[in-house]
Amino acid sequence: MQKPPSGKPRVVVGISGATGFQYGVKVLQLLRGLGAETHLVMSKAAGLTREHETTLSRDEVIAMADVFYPTGAVGAPISSGSYRTAGMIVAPCSMHTLGAIATGITDNLLTRAADVTLKERRRLVLMVRETPLHLGHIRNMASVTEYGAIVFPPVPALYAGPQDVDQIVTHSAARAIGLLGFESDALPRWGETLPATTAESEGRAP
Repeated sequence: MQKPPSGKPRVVVGISGATGFQYGVKVLQLLRGLGAETHLVMSKAAGLTREHETTLSRDEVIAMADVFYPTGAVGAPISSGSYRTAGMIVAPCSMHTLGAIATGITDNLLTRAADVTLKERRRLVLMVRETPLHLGHIRNMASVTEYGAIVFPPVPALYAGPQDVDQIVTHSAARAIGLLGFESDALPRWGETLPATTAESEGRAP
């Protein structure tokens, strides 16, 4: 994991306009609790989703990050490969943003930062949110995977026995940041904090 001179790992968090704004919020909250330095960029459409799906104001979301950049700030530090980060998560990732990343379109800071993450061979996690998928979506997912990104649809882990929506969101967000090397106590693990019962006895795991 690359660390800046401060010693705190930097993580770029992108929030696009797909449904699931709470995934981005939860990623920010978990990373802050783990001592990461978060750099946030939100697409314009993300603001509409925030208003529809949450009671949070724009300023409240910005306050969850250490650094915030407007999408038009294409000269921001995170647009350069020389600016060291531990990686980037786009949570949620819309099909529009996925398509831009897959085709190398870097017309805003979110997609530019993602492109930089790929070219520097750092970990890029895309929490894609769409269903059903047409062939273009699937091909874009295949393309970004070939480039080195991880496509991470936030599929509910029902085996963990979630009691509410927040627990479902937390589980997916904790798994996503785990792909960047951050271990969160909020993530119950099969066979560790969760008992591996029937599946274990039959030689299967979820």
